[in-house]
Amino acid sequence: MTQWALARQRLDVSAATSAAHAVQIVADRLASRPPAPGTALVGAGFRDGLWPDAPTAALLDAVAGDTPVVLVSADLHCAWFSTAGLRYAGVGEHPTGLLRESEWLPLSAVVDQVPDAVADAWVDEAARAAARRGVVGVVDLEITENLTPWRRRIAAGSDALRVRAGVWEPYLDKVLAEELRTGDVVVGTGGLLQQGPLKVITDGSLNTRTAYCHDPYPGLSGPGAHGVLSVPPEHLVPLMAHAHRRGLACAIHAIGDQANTLALDAFAASGARGTIEHAQLLTDADVARFAALGVTASVQPEHAMDDRDVADRYWAGRTARAFPLASLVAAGVRLVLGSDAPVAPLDPWIAVAAAVERARDGREPWHPEQRVDLLTALAASTDGQPLVLGPGASADLCVLDADPLADGAPLRGMPVAGTLLAGRWTHRAL
Repeated sequence: MTQWALARQRLDVSAATSAAHAVQIVADRLASRPPAPGTALVGAGFRDGLWPDAPTAALLDAVAGDTPVVLVSADLHCAWFSTAGLRYAGVGEHPTGLLRESEWLPLSAVVDQVPDAVADAWVDEAARAAARRGVVGVVDLEITENLTPWRRRIAAGSDALRVRAGVWEPYLDKVLAEELRTGDVVVGTGGLLQQGPLKVITDGSLNTRTAYCHDPYPGLSGPGAHGVLSVPPEHLVPLMAHAHRRGLACAIHAIGDQANTLALDAFAASGARGTIEHAQLLTDADVARFAALGVTASVQPEHAMDDRDVADRYWAGRTARAFPLASLVAAGVRLVLGSDAPVAPLDPWIAVAAAVERARDGREPWHPEQRVDLLTALAASTDGQPLVLGPGASADLCVLDADPLADGAPLRGMPVAGTLLAGRWTHRAL
């Protein structure tokens, strides 16, 4: 949520069609509203997978000079620094200024650092914006110790969302010391905060060409040609088994088909329960294994719309099994839809529309055979609750000003008239 809140405040470079275009966006912003002295201009949302030119520090230096500039990619797996931006982040030198995966991720905390009071205000604003789109809860997988900030925010009156706070390996001991298990309500938070899953990132992303695949990326050979395996099985399996023994579910990031194979192997070997996050490229055999192992596919349908052209280039010949939502449903796999904000907007109707229509911006549907029906998409967006609520059910719901089941319903722009959290209005336009 902090990443999403920050992205809402940052320079938007998502429209850039080349490195040169991104630099012009930066130049325009520096001319109209330069950052305060001692701070950096941070942008977000670029996708360089199809750019005709390479992003380099020198290109940013030409317009930024001594002003630090950092542009974070849309998939969060790389960042583009000016030379002053590298110094700002504590990096002495770098051959290109484009830092990927393990080079970049430890620096994200430096780039994202803002005072707690500012971050909390922005998060609360983002949470209330989410409520206006019918959202009642999030699974927050911020790469930090997540219980402390959410306890602080809720104590200060942030009450627009339920939050399941995920935990990463460096912070696992703190959660275990409190004897918290996945699903436990954190005392003193009015029922709004629960312990979430253990999160592990095992590979990279498609746009960064680091998703770990069985086949090499076109034109690449040698180390890295298949992508990046961030956490090998010899570390992943005992970690998941340890979390499972202590009552934590596991949320394992796997995008490439080889990463998904290894993640499913780890679920089988560890006995853990939980989700594979993204599951963007799968072999047919692994689709069946999701169902056999009871692993939930936690997917973000809008990523298929963002990445369809990149997938056509870098996963050429394999896209029939990319973002295979219909195949997963047909195999009996439990599907849950999300946003992975800030990679896609925190808006469930965008995810529903992408899953049902498999199209955007007036283009023809991309692999329409992988579309799912609307009721399936809605059910996958309701946290396992039935679509028709009865007595005794939790009154977490949204009230719509249009019938989503009607022909031509505006799914992406679905008008939400009100949102209730435990029977309390968090958004009301009635």
